[in-house]
Amino acid sequence: MDPAKVMVIGFAAVVLFGAFLLNLPMATKSGESIGLLDALFTATSAVCVTGLVVVDTATYWSHFGQIVIITLIQIGGLGFMTIATMFALLTKKKINLRERLLIQESLNQKDLSGMVKLTRYVILITFLIEGIGAILLSFTFIPQFGLGRGIWYSIFHAISAFCNAGFDLMGSVSGPFTSLTSYVDNFMIVMTISALIILGGIGFPVMLDVIRTKKASRLNMHSKIVIVTTAILIGIGSIFIFVVEFNNPKTLGTLSFPGKLLASFFQSVTTRTAGFNTIDLTLIKESSLFVMMILMFIGASPASTGGGIKTTTLASLVITVRSFISGKGDIEVYERRISGGTITKAIGIFFIATALVVFGTLALSLTDEGFTLVECGFEIVSAIATVGLSIGGSPNLTTMGKVVVMIAMFIGRVGSLTIFVALLSKGARKKPPVRYPEGKIIVG
Repeated sequence: MDPAKVMVIGFAAVVLFGAFLLNLPMATKSGESIGLLDALFTATSAVCVTGLVVVDTATYWSHFGQIVIITLIQIGGLGFMTIATMFALLTKKKINLRERLLIQESLNQKDLSGMVKLTRYVILITFLIEGIGAILLSFTFIPQFGLGRGIWYSIFHAISAFCNAGFDLMGSVSGPFTSLTSYVDNFMIVMTISALIILGGIGFPVMLDVIRTKKASRLNMHSKIVIVTTAILIGIGSIFIFVVEFNNPKTLGTLSFPGKLLASFFQSVTTRTAGFNTIDLTLIKESSLFVMMILMFIGASPASTGGGIKTTTLASLVITVRSFISGKGDIEVYERRISGGTITKAIGIFFIATALVVFGTLALSLTDEGFTLVECGFEIVSAIATVGLSIGGSPNLTTMGKVVVMIAMFIGRVGSLTIFVALLSKGARKKPPVRYPEGKIIVG
């Protein structure tokens, strides 16, 4: 099998194994099995680092169940090939060419050289950042919950935030499905979680480039585009939510001015496929929901723990339009040309993702008539972009609705292009390379 098929089957196998463990009676606090469908939904959400849940993580799952969930999140965030490579390195097993190809596919890299070294860096950076995040969170959680529970909460939320998963254990603190709303104006919690989300979302190649070069002017073109696009999107989202929700008594209206700034910033950051929230999203205005849907659709960056069409895809399309308007023959940015193949891939990703959102929203509106069209659209975008935010309430989904959302989460995490390549690669190989005469169509 080619790497794309192995990726699809590998993620599916991890999901099924996770569902088996979560379906065990020992995984719940009540000692009763949750049922195969809900176990499969939770496992899919965890492996796909989405965060949509049908039961509250803190109040429903036992300690064993929570450990299974956070382990699935770590595997899903890093990719199962990265985890497999980590164990191979620990056991001093030689990584062969086929496994290097799988790592290349998993980390979305163009070059095959240095795959094992890159994987080693990815693992070290992940554990270092998650460890620092857990330490910072412990300054709040240990005094509040005690030593043992505080450490567990710190580790769980650090991993969940860096992997952009959105699972939380605050249901036993502020009520089921409340996420981080009780920490809306807590600077330490909000900024630590935000930093973890951003670092997990910019991608490992960018982090490595920043560490190696240490100067903004010497960063490669990919890193510059990712950092600039990420900053612009977070800034636009923060400003929009701050202005629109400023006087809304149900969201930002009752907060102090610094609290409003903090809440607006966090809601913008979390739409980068993280899934946490510090204000009740069911109470915000539809204009804010619309902007959040756009930010969720764009998502994080390539080779990161997040989903969406990716910042570089958006940037490539914007740069292409700018070049078209200015009449340039080449598509240029930062004194470099962007290849035609990259633009073609960006266009393909954008339209496939758009089509998935449209058909997914339509399917959910048919299976769950109790959901409004806005709620259906928000749920599907959240699933495909592996965000985890919900306004309709994932627990309220019908059986078929859960199946639709599970499919959307899986496609969003593995990648629509990877799945299509896995399905069509055999047929594509049989076709001989043919270049047809050029034809002309009228556009615009």
